[in-house]
Amino acid sequence: MLANGALSDDGTELKIRQRLIENDLVEAILILPRNLFYTTDISVTLWILNKNKKERTVDMNGVEKHYRNREKEILFMDLRQIGSPYEKKYIELTEKDRAKVVETYHNWQQIGYEDTYENIPEFCYSAGYVEVAEKGFTLVPSRYIEFVNRDENIDFDTNMRALQSELKELLIEEEKSKADLLNVFKELGYEIEL
Repeated sequence: MLANGALSDDGTELKIRQRLIENDLVEAILILPRNLFYTTDISVTLWILNKNKKERTVDMNGVEKHYRNREKEILFMDLRQIGSPYEKKYIELTEKDRAKVVETYHNWQQIGYEDTYENIPEFCYSAGYVEVAEKGFTLVPSRYIEFVNRDENIDFDTNMRALQSELKELLIEEEKSKADLLNVFKELGYEIEL
C-alpha cells in the first residue's frame, strides 16, 4: 500500500511507475476509502503487482481457474464510495463489499470476462497500455474511471417551478396562521395591531 501521491507524482515516482507499467507488472490499482485504518485517516492505494499476466490454467484448492491474457492491461477500482461506518469515525469494508471487489477482480482476470465483467462508472475500469501511456503513466483511478456528473441530470427549470409552488403554499399557510393567531389575541381582548 502506498499514499495516493505515488500514483501521479513526477520525478523519481514517475520513472518507477513508468518502468513498472512498461515491464507489465501492474495488474490492478485499488484506491481505498478514507478512515479505513487506525493509523491514518488518508485514502491509500493498494497496488497489485503480477509478473505473470499470461493466459494459463491454475488449480487453486481443487478449483481450476482459467486466467485470460491480461498483458498490457490494468484494472482500476475506486472503493471510496463503498464501506460502512465503524466505531463512529472509521470505515470498514463489509463482507459484502469485499465480496463485490473480489468478484469484480476475479471476473476481470478470467477467460469469459466479456460476459462477467464490465466497466462500472464510479467503481471500476480496465485500461490498456496505450491509454495509460497517453495519460503520462499516471495511475490515478479517477483519470480512467467514469464519474457521473449528477448536476447535469437535474432539470433546473422543473425543480425551480416545483420549489416555487411549494414556497407559495407555505407562504399562504403562514398568512393564514398569522391571521388565526391575531384573531385569537383579538378575541381575548389583546388585539395586536400591525
